[in-house]
Amino acid sequence: MNTYDKGNFFIEKSVRVIASIILLVTIVASCKRPTEEKPVKVLDEHTLNRRVDGTTVDPLIKQVYVPIYSDIYNQTRDTRTLLTATLSIRNTSLKDSLFITTIDYYNTGGDLVRSYIDQAIYLRPMESIDYVIEQQDTSGGSGANFIIDWYSKRQLNPLFQAVMVGGLGAQAFSFTTEGIDVEVGQP
Repeated sequence: MNTYDKGNFFIEKSVRVIASIILLVTIVASCKRPTEEKPVKVLDEHTLNRRVDGTTVDPLIKQVYVPIYSDIYNQTRDTRTLLTATLSIRNTSLKDSLFITTIDYYNTGGDLVRSYIDQAIYLRPMESIDYVIEQQDTSGGSGANFIIDWYSKRQLNPLFQAVMVGGLGAQAFSFTTEGIDVEVGQP
Protein backbone atom coordinates (compact mmCIF):
# COMPACT_ATOMS: atom_id res chain seq x y z
CA MET A 1 0.00 0.00 0.00
CA ASN A 2 1.52 3.34 -1.02
CA THR A 3 1.36 6.59 0.96
CA TYR A 4 -1.56 7.89 -1.10
CA ASP A 5 -3.65 4.73 -0.41
CA LYS A 6 -2.78 4.87 3.30
CA GLY A 7 -3.94 8.50 3.44
CA ASN A 8 -7.24 7.68 1.72
CA PHE A 9 -7.76 4.70 4.02
CA PHE A 10 -7.19 6.92 7.07
CA ILE A 11 -9.61 9.57 5.74
CA GLU A 12 -12.32 6.99 4.96
CA LYS A 13 -11.96 5.43 8.41
CA SER A 14 -12.08 8.88 10.09
CA VAL A 15 -15.23 9.81 8.16
CA ARG A 16 -16.93 6.56 9.27
CA VAL A 17 -15.98 7.17 12.91
CA ILE A 18 -17.22 10.78 12.81
CA ALA A 19 -20.48 9.72 11.11
CA SER A 20 -21.00 7.05 13.80
CA ILE A 21 -20.40 9.59 16.58
CA ILE A 22 -22.86 12.06 15.00
CA LEU A 23 -25.48 9.32 14.66
CA LEU A 24 -24.99 8.26 18.29
CA VAL A 25 -25.23 11.86 19.57
CA THR A 26 -28.39 12.39 17.49
CA ILE A 27 -30.02 9.25 18.89
CA VAL A 28 -29.12 10.13 22.49
CA ALA A 29 -30.29 13.74 22.09
CA SER A 30 -33.61 12.66 20.57
CA CYS A 31 -34.29 10.33 23.50
CA LYS A 32 -34.10 13.09 26.10
CA ARG A 33 -37.40 14.31 27.48
CA PRO A 34 -38.08 18.02 27.15
CA THR A 35 -37.39 19.79 30.42
CA GLU A 36 -40.37 22.10 30.01
CA GLU A 37 -43.67 20.40 30.80
CA LYS A 38 -46.76 21.73 29.10
CA PRO A 39 -49.06 23.48 31.57
CA VAL A 40 -52.25 21.58 32.29
CA LYS A 41 -55.49 23.49 32.40
CA VAL A 42 -57.28 22.61 35.63
CA LEU A 43 -61.02 22.98 36.18
CA ASP A 44 -62.84 23.40 39.44
CA GLU A 45 -66.00 21.47 40.30
CA HIS A 46 -68.24 24.48 39.60
CA THR A 47 -67.23 24.85 35.97
CA LEU A 48 -67.31 21.19 34.94
CA ASN A 49 -70.99 21.03 33.99
CA ARG A 50 -71.75 24.68 33.20
CA ARG A 51 -72.30 26.23 29.82
CA VAL A 52 -71.22 29.76 29.02
CA ASP A 53 -74.83 30.96 29.52
CA GLY A 54 -74.80 29.58 33.11
CA THR A 55 -77.12 26.61 32.51
CA THR A 56 -75.94 23.13 33.42
CA VAL A 57 -75.51 20.23 31.06
CA ASP A 58 -75.52 16.48 31.60
CA PRO A 59 -72.08 15.49 30.28
CA LEU A 60 -71.41 12.35 28.26
CA ILE A 61 -69.17 10.49 30.73
CA LYS A 62 -66.95 7.70 29.39
CA GLN A 63 -64.05 5.54 30.52
CA VAL A 64 -61.21 4.23 28.34
CA TYR A 65 -58.72 1.41 28.91
CA VAL A 66 -55.34 1.85 27.17
CA PRO A 67 -52.90 -1.10 27.26
CA ILE A 68 -49.26 -0.23 27.97
CA TYR A 69 -46.25 -2.50 27.55
CA SER A 70 -43.46 -1.11 29.72
CA ASP A 71 -41.54 -4.29 29.02
CA ILE A 72 -41.91 -7.31 26.73
CA TYR A 73 -40.56 -10.83 26.86
CA ASN A 74 -37.52 -11.54 24.73
CA GLN A 75 -36.75 -15.17 23.78
CA THR A 76 -37.71 -16.58 27.22
CA ARG A 77 -40.04 -15.70 30.07
CA ASP A 78 -36.98 -14.73 32.14
CA THR A 79 -35.58 -12.24 29.63
CA ARG A 80 -37.34 -8.90 29.23
CA THR A 81 -36.74 -5.87 27.08
CA LEU A 82 -37.60 -2.55 28.71
CA LEU A 83 -39.61 -0.06 26.66
CA THR A 84 -40.44 3.62 26.80
CA ALA A 85 -44.20 4.13 26.56
CA THR A 86 -46.04 7.34 25.74
CA LEU A 87 -49.74 7.78 26.43
CA SER A 88 -51.18 10.27 23.94
CA ILE A 89 -54.59 11.84 24.47
CA ARG A 90 -55.86 13.82 21.47
CA ASN A 91 -58.95 15.94 21.19
CA THR A 92 -60.03 15.41 17.58
CA SER A 93 -62.82 18.00 17.69
CA LEU A 94 -62.48 21.25 15.77
CA LYS A 95 -65.05 22.98 18.01
CA ASP A 96 -65.46 21.35 21.45
CA SER A 97 -63.24 20.81 24.49
CA LEU A 98 -62.46 17.40 25.96
CA PHE A 99 -62.67 17.15 29.76
CA ILE A 100 -60.55 14.55 31.61
CA THR A 101 -61.17 13.70 35.26
CA THR A 102 -58.91 10.65 35.77
CA ILE A 103 -55.63 9.38 34.31
CA ASP A 104 -54.60 6.37 36.41
CA TYR A 105 -51.71 3.98 35.69
CA TYR A 106 -52.10 0.32 36.78
CA ASN A 107 -49.54 -2.49 36.83
CA THR A 108 -49.82 -6.07 35.54
CA GLY A 109 -51.39 -7.19 38.83
CA GLY A 110 -54.13 -4.55 38.59
CA ASP A 111 -52.68 -2.38 41.37
CA LEU A 112 -52.80 1.40 41.02
CA VAL A 113 -49.24 2.62 40.47
CA ARG A 114 -49.95 6.36 40.19
CA SER A 115 -52.59 8.92 39.38
CA TYR A 116 -51.44 11.55 36.93
CA ILE A 117 -54.03 14.19 37.76
CA ASP A 118 -55.86 15.07 40.97
CA GLN A 119 -58.23 17.61 39.42
CA ALA A 120 -60.11 17.69 36.15
CA ILE A 121 -58.27 19.09 33.13
CA TYR A 122 -59.42 19.97 29.65
CA LEU A 123 -58.02 19.91 26.16
CA ARG A 124 -59.10 22.62 23.76
CA PRO A 125 -60.19 21.69 20.22
CA MET A 126 -57.40 19.84 18.39
CA GLU A 127 -55.12 19.91 21.47
CA SER A 128 -53.10 16.90 22.65
CA ILE A 129 -51.34 15.89 25.85
CA ASP A 130 -48.74 13.15 26.48
CA TYR A 131 -47.62 11.17 29.52
CA VAL A 132 -44.35 9.20 29.39
CA ILE A 133 -43.48 5.98 31.20
CA GLU A 134 -39.70 6.05 31.05
CA GLN A 135 -37.74 3.00 29.95
CA GLN A 136 -36.23 2.34 33.38
CA ASP A 137 -39.65 2.51 35.12
CA THR A 138 -40.46 -1.16 35.71
CA SER A 139 -43.45 -0.53 38.00
CA GLY A 140 -46.04 -1.38 35.32
CA GLY A 141 -44.77 -4.55 33.67
CA SER A 142 -45.94 -6.23 30.49
CA GLY A 143 -49.63 -5.92 31.38
CA ALA A 144 -49.69 -2.28 32.50
CA ASN A 145 -52.57 -0.01 31.51
CA PHE A 146 -54.16 3.38 31.87
CA ILE A 147 -57.75 4.05 32.87
CA ILE A 148 -58.95 7.45 31.68
CA ASP A 149 -62.27 9.00 32.68
CA TRP A 150 -63.40 11.72 30.31
CA TYR A 151 -66.46 13.58 29.21
CA SER A 152 -67.71 16.15 26.78
CA LYS A 153 -70.74 18.31 26.44
CA ARG A 154 -71.34 16.91 22.93
CA GLN A 155 -70.54 13.65 21.22
CA LEU A 156 -66.75 13.53 20.61
CA ASN A 157 -64.36 10.92 19.24
CA PRO A 158 -61.05 11.64 20.99
CA LEU A 159 -58.04 9.44 20.34
CA PHE A 160 -56.37 7.55 23.20
CA GLN A 161 -53.19 5.78 22.09
CA ALA A 162 -49.98 4.44 23.51
CA VAL A 163 -46.70 4.31 21.60
CA MET A 164 -44.03 1.91 22.83
CA VAL A 165 -40.39 2.26 21.70
CA GLY A 166 -37.52 -0.08 22.40
CA GLY A 167 -34.56 -1.87 20.94
CA LEU A 168 -32.80 -5.21 20.77
CA GLY A 169 -29.12 -4.82 20.03
CA ALA A 170 -28.77 -2.59 16.98
CA GLN A 171 -32.44 -3.02 16.03
CA ALA A 172 -35.01 -0.44 17.15
CA PHE A 173 -38.77 -0.95 17.02
CA SER A 174 -42.01 0.75 17.95
CA PHE A 175 -45.68 -0.17 18.07
CA THR A 176 -48.95 1.37 19.17
CA THR A 177 -52.04 0.32 21.09
CA GLU A 178 -55.50 1.87 20.97
CA GLY A 179 -57.77 2.67 23.90
CA ILE A 180 -61.08 0.85 24.17
CA ASP A 181 -64.25 2.02 25.88
CA VAL A 182 -65.09 0.25 29.14
CA GLU A 183 -68.04 0.53 31.44
CA VAL A 184 -67.70 3.58 33.71
CA GLY A 185 -66.56 2.60 37.20
CA GLN A 186 -65.13 -0.76 36.10
CA PRO A 187 -61.31 -0.38 35.98
